[in-house]
Amino acid sequence: MSEPTDATTPDYMRRIRSFVLREGRMTPAQQRAFDTLWSRFGIDYRGTPHDFASSFGRSAPLVLEIGFGNGEALAWASEHDQARDFLGVEVHGPGVGRLMNALAARDAQNVRIYKHDAVEVLEHEIAPGTLAEARIWFPDPWHKKRHNKRRLIQPDFVALLASRMAPDGLLHLATDWQPYAEHMLEVMEAAPAWRNQLGAGQYAEKPEWRIETHFERRGLKLGHGVRDLLYRKV
Repeated sequence: MSEPTDATTPDYMRRIRSFVLREGRMTPAQQRAFDTLWSRFGIDYRGTPHDFASSFGRSAPLVLEIGFGNGEALAWASEHDQARDFLGVEVHGPGVGRLMNALAARDAQNVRIYKHDAVEVLEHEIAPGTLAEARIWFPDPWHKKRHNKRRLIQPDFVALLASRMAPDGLLHLATDWQPYAEHMLEVMEAAPAWRNQLGAGQYAEKPEWRIETHFERRGLKLGHGVRDLLYRKV
């Protein structure tokens, strides 16, 4: 993936990635998913606004999940909320392959996937006012202080995301790293395009639509508490 070259892109987003691409080894089944299912579920990044109604074959509220990992939560959500369409963005191939296999097993119709940098997808492929909801669950907390600048939730990023939301669109953040939760809260409370659904400075209870994944259970066993944050586009 090339670095963004748009001169209007904020410096932080132009120079710093919120992820390190460690592909890992794909299983034969995951590789077959790319060979046989990408044309069905995948969207190739082209750098121009995408016609999602054409991809889904209908016009429905669109939910974006950034960094879906192995796709467990996205697969569940799309199965239990079929009135809406779901767009997943993930850079790691094994998780994308795993999700495509899960979707194919139940003949899912309401999910499409980008294997690309989410910032570039938001900048160039998603038109303003497109999203009904955005979900960013358990993004990399970049624990070390010198790496905090790599955290995805930053003022410029949440401003970009706000510009792609429909009026009153929902942003749902979740993390099991308390310092990152505090950082998220600080960034979001200062963001003029967002309002806290629970009231200023408040965390939310875990909503019923966010299932407890294997990743989350592992963190809970290690004693990590989970924080949810819900914000509405102003």
